[in-house]
Amino acid sequence: MKATFTRTMLSFLAVLLIVSSFAPMGSANSDRELETGELFGSYDLSSSDEVTVIVELDEPSIVEAKSKGKSQTKGNLQRVREDVIDDVHSAAPNSDVNREYDYVFSGFSVELPQNEIGSLLSVDGVKAVYPDVEYQVDAFEFEEVTSETFSPAMFDSAPFIGSEDAWDLGYTGEGVTVAVIDTGTDYTHPDLAHAFGDYKGWDFVDNNDDPQETPPGDPRGGSTTHGTHVAGTVAANGQIKGVAPEATLLAYRVLGPGGSGTTENVVAGIERAVQDGADVMNLSLGNSLNNPDWATSIALDWAMAEGVVAVTSNGNSGPNNWTVGSPGTSREAISVGATRLPYNVFSAEILTSEGVEYTSAKVMGFPNEEELLALNEKEYEFVHVGLGSPADFEGKDLNGKIALISRGEYPFVDKATNAKNAGAVGAIIYNNVAGEQPDVPGMAVATIKTTLADGQKLLAELEAGNNTVSFNIEETGEVGETVADFSSRGPVMNTWMIKPDVSAPGVNITSTIPTHNPNNPHGYGASQGTSMAAPHVAGAAALVLDKYPNWSVDNVKAALMNTAEDMINPTTGKSYPHNTQGAGSIRVVEALTTETLVAPGSHSFGKFVKENGRQVERQHFEITNLSNERKRYTMNVEFHDPKAADGIKVNTSNNLQVQPGKTQKVNMNVQVNASGLKAGYYEATITLAHGSEVIEVPSILFIGEPDYPRVTGASLSGNSGNYTVSSTLPGGADKLEYSLLHLTPAGGIGGSIETIKITENVKAPGHSFSWDGNLKNGNQLPNGQYVLGVNAEKGGISTVRYYLVTKN
Repeated sequence: MKATFTRTMLSFLAVLLIVSSFAPMGSANSDRELETGELFGSYDLSSSDEVTVIVELDEPSIVEAKSKGKSQTKGNLQRVREDVIDDVHSAAPNSDVNREYDYVFSGFSVELPQNEIGSLLSVDGVKAVYPDVEYQVDAFEFEEVTSETFSPAMFDSAPFIGSEDAWDLGYTGEGVTVAVIDTGTDYTHPDLAHAFGDYKGWDFVDNNDDPQETPPGDPRGGSTTHGTHVAGTVAANGQIKGVAPEATLLAYRVLGPGGSGTTENVVAGIERAVQDGADVMNLSLGNSLNNPDWATSIALDWAMAEGVVAVTSNGNSGPNNWTVGSPGTSREAISVGATRLPYNVFSAEILTSEGVEYTSAKVMGFPNEEELLALNEKEYEFVHVGLGSPADFEGKDLNGKIALISRGEYPFVDKATNAKNAGAVGAIIYNNVAGEQPDVPGMAVATIKTTLADGQKLLAELEAGNNTVSFNIEETGEVGETVADFSSRGPVMNTWMIKPDVSAPGVNITSTIPTHNPNNPHGYGASQGTSMAAPHVAGAAALVLDKYPNWSVDNVKAALMNTAEDMINPTTGKSYPHNTQGAGSIRVVEALTTETLVAPGSHSFGKFVKENGRQVERQHFEITNLSNERKRYTMNVEFHDPKAADGIKVNTSNNLQVQPGKTQKVNMNVQVNASGLKAGYYEATITLAHGSEVIEVPSILFIGEPDYPRVTGASLSGNSGNYTVSSTLPGGADKLEYSLLHLTPAGGIGGSIETIKITENVKAPGHSFSWDGNLKNGNQLPNGQYVLGVNAEKGGISTVRYYLVTKN
C-alpha cells in the first residue's frame, strides 16, 4: 500500500506590494481577490537583487498523479512545464530557469530579480513559489582519528542498537539499495568500495557522474568528509562495519564545498535517487524552517509515496521545542533525533586560592575519560583567552596549561579544538549570561563549565596574580542512553505532528572519512549530530527490507517506531517528552521480529479551538496482525497531564480483534471541552497490548493557539543606505517590532540603540522591509556588529529573539 498525504499551506503574499502591482487600472480601491500562486519566504519585492526560487506547478508530478489515481506522463508534464516557463519568461523577462523536476516534484528552479517575483506569481499554472534556502550538514566539527589511536571497537553504536544480532539472524542489508544524499561519498574507501557498482550516483554540484567528496584545496571552499561518514554508518564493511554492511550504496552530491547547498540541488537529488531505484534514502542535512510545506519536505513525502523509505535528520537546534527544521518536518519521512550512548558521570571541583569556591563547576565534555581524570594529577597555570577564537590564542603560551574561555560567538567544540591546537591540556568555559551551560560530549580537550559568576571569580583571581588551578574530578555513577541536548525537538507547525519519529545514537560516532591519499586510504573520524543518528535508522530500514522486501514504507516506519526503546531523562527520572525522543531509540532485532504493526507510529489529535462547549472529532489508526493466530488487543489512552482528564475524552471501538495477516481500522471519537483546560499541547500515550506484547504510540493534542515560537530567524543584509531587514514568523504576528542593540565586548546583548520598525497584522511565514540605515537623530548607523531584536506578538503571546547582524 502506497503512502499518501494531504497538504496544508501557509501563504505569505506580500499583499501590499502584490496588490498594488496588479490593481485594476483606474481603481484606487478594489475588493477583487487576486488569483496568484502562494509565496513562501521573505523577499524585498522592490529590490532588483537576484534570487533563486523553486516554482511548483498546479500540474501534478508523476508520483503525485499515480498516488491520486490520475493519468500523467513525462511528455505531457514537460509540455505543460514548458508552457509555464514560456509565460514566466514573458512575465519576468530577466528570469533564467536552472533545474526542472517532474518525478516527485512538479516544477523548476528559476533565478530572477526579487521585483519580478510578483509577476511570477500571476502566471497561470504556478501553484507555489519557495525560497531556494541553504541546507547544511546536521553535524558538528569532525575530529580525525589517527591510525595510531583507531580501533574498530570505537564504532560501538551499531552493536548497541542490535545490528550484530540482526546479522546473526541472517539480515545484513543484502539486495537493498541505500541512497546517501549528502556531500558526496568516497567510494574508493576500502570499507565502502564493496557497496558501489559501476554507477556511483550523481554530482549535482559539478553536474557529472562522479559524486566524490570535495577535496582539500578546492578554490570554492572547504573540503568535506560528511557524506563518507554517513555512508560508513549505513554500510561500511571493513575495519568498521556499518548497520547494514552488505547493502548497496548510491551517492548524490547535493552539498558542495564547506558542506552547504541549496534546495534546487537537494530536490534534484531526491528525484534522481527515486528514479535510480533506491529502496532507502538518507538525508543528513537540514535548515531551521519549521514548516512541512517547503519544497524539500514535499519531495520527500512523494518519495515515500513511491515506496522509497526516506530518512532525515531532525536538526541540531535543540533543546527547545519547535526547533525541528525542513526536511525533518516532512509528513511521511522518518525524522531522527540524536542520542548519547550510556556513559559515566563525573563531579568536578576547581581549586585556586584558599577561600574561593566555584560551586557551579561541572564537567562539560572530554575526548576520553583518561584525559579528563588526568587533570587531577597536578597544578596548572590558567590563561584567559577571551572568546577562544584562533586569534585569541595568538601570542599566548598555552602549552600544558588550562585555557579560560568565555561563552559566546563560537561553538563550544571550536573553542576546545582551538585550545588543543594551542597546546592546552584542558579548558574552563564560563557562561556569558546567567544560568548553566549545556553538556557537550566529545570535546577536543577535557572541559569544565561554570556560571558567569564563577567565571568572574576566576578572572578576579588572575587579576590578583593567582594564576594556578587544580581539579578534583571523580566518577559518581552511570547514565543510560540519553537524548543529546543539541537534538532538535518538535512539534511541526501546521500539521502539529510529533517530531522526531525515532531517535538513534548520534554522539561521538566514529565512521569512515576520505583521505584523498591512495597510499593511506583508511580514514576514520568521530563526529556528532543528528547527521550521525539518521544513517543508523537508514541502515536499520535496510535490514528490515532485507527480511521483508515487499513491505510498504508505512510498515517499515511502523516497525521501527513501534519497537523503539523508551528513554528516561536522568534529571527528572521520567520518560523524555514525545517531542524530544519521538517513539524512542530504535532496536533492530525487535523491529525485525515484531508480530504487530500500529500505523501511523505516532498520532496527532490536532488542534481544538472551540472555546465554549464540546468539540468532537472522529479519527482512526490501523493495526496489522503479522502472526499466524488471531489476536485480541486491549487499548488505553492516557494523557500525561492529569488535568487533561477534566476536558479530554477519547472513546474507541471495543472490537480490537484482528485476524492473522490482516489489517483493521481502529476508530476513535475525541471529545474536547477546552473551557476547562489551559491553552497549549497535551501529550498522551496510546497503549495496545496482547498478553506480554505491548506497543506504545506517542500522541499529542493541542488546545487553542499553540505556544510555538513567534520568531524563528532574522537578518539584516544589503549595502550602506540600502538594507533589507527580515524575520521568519511561522504563525505571522499581530504586532511586530524591530530594535537595534549594542553588542558587548563579551558577545552579549548591550543597551538599546533604537526601535527601527513597528508594524501590525503581519502574515506568515515572514516579513521584510527596506531600511536606509539612518537613525532618528539623522546619523547613519556606523559600520560594525550589532544585535537585532525582534519582538512578535501573536494570540496574546510575545516572543523576543536576538540575532547577531553586521552593518557594512
